[in-house]
Amino acid sequence: MSNPEFQGAAASAAPFDAIIVGGSYAGLSAATQLARARRRVLVVDGGQRRNRYASHSHGFLTRDGSGTAAIVAEGKAQLMAYATVSWLDGTAVRAAASSEGDGYDVTLADGTLVRGRRLVLATGVIDELPPVDGLAERWGRSVFHCPYCHGYELEQGAIGVLATGPLSMHHALMLPDWGTVTFFLNGAFEPDGAQLEQLAARGVTVVRAPVAQIAGVADVVMQDGGRHAMAGLFVATRTRPASSLAGELGCTLEEGAMGPFVRTDEQKASSVPGVFCCGDAGRMAGSVAFAVADGAMAGVAAHRSLMFGLAPAA
Repeated sequence: MSNPEFQGAAASAAPFDAIIVGGSYAGLSAATQLARARRRVLVVDGGQRRNRYASHSHGFLTRDGSGTAAIVAEGKAQLMAYATVSWLDGTAVRAAASSEGDGYDVTLADGTLVRGRRLVLATGVIDELPPVDGLAERWGRSVFHCPYCHGYELEQGAIGVLATGPLSMHHALMLPDWGTVTFFLNGAFEPDGAQLEQLAARGVTVVRAPVAQIAGVADVVMQDGGRHAMAGLFVATRTRPASSLAGELGCTLEEGAMGPFVRTDEQKASSVPGVFCCGDAGRMAGSVAFAVADGAMAGVAAHRSLMFGLAPAA
């Protein structure tokens, strides 16, 4: 284990009690529970938080409005104060049951091999945006997916919903609680009669013309030259796992409304004994608050399994 980015507790030939893959909100939370149980923990982190495009986090108790990176940096600093914690900056590219029995071997992109008795996947997901010019550049700044995270700051202004499919109907019906809503169908979705009645009852304006680009703060520019000035725009993204590890390990995946995620039980145990999953990789939809809660549960459950043995698989 010669990786120069290795930080914290000294390396040894003995396996870690747990390896956490992913050092964002869920991973830090899981690692903290295990560290406080005085277990040897290794966090492997590739440094690609899902919400790295957003400057601030909202709705997380005591940290409402805090910088997204600041929460992670403070969490890492607090975690690394525990003597039994180690950290590796790098990407985990393979994981498999250990050839030496109990636990799992994890291989990093640089060839570093580490072993842990338990494995916690906090690998997150990747948002796939529709190919609309100007959309990606505004992602996390004036284009969002979570009304609870970003709706309040739009100050009840003009809010756009760019349709990507049937899930966008849910967005369009929710968002009038945060502002005046225009639903841009853009050929991606067509409400039926009952849905049109629901939209009208919520005061939502429906625009069917095709969208050319997003400009200004979040203005929706139509192909016919029309322009709708928006304070913010919401898009229901399609998500996919940010890592292939869960699939390679044989963890059961579920197909959610936004994309696949790892099936877990109420203690965040996957279908593979000794493998836990938390955060956005292990739920249909998430937020910082949900990720921290999931991580705490996964960390506690991993520790309990080290003490009392593994429960039946999910």
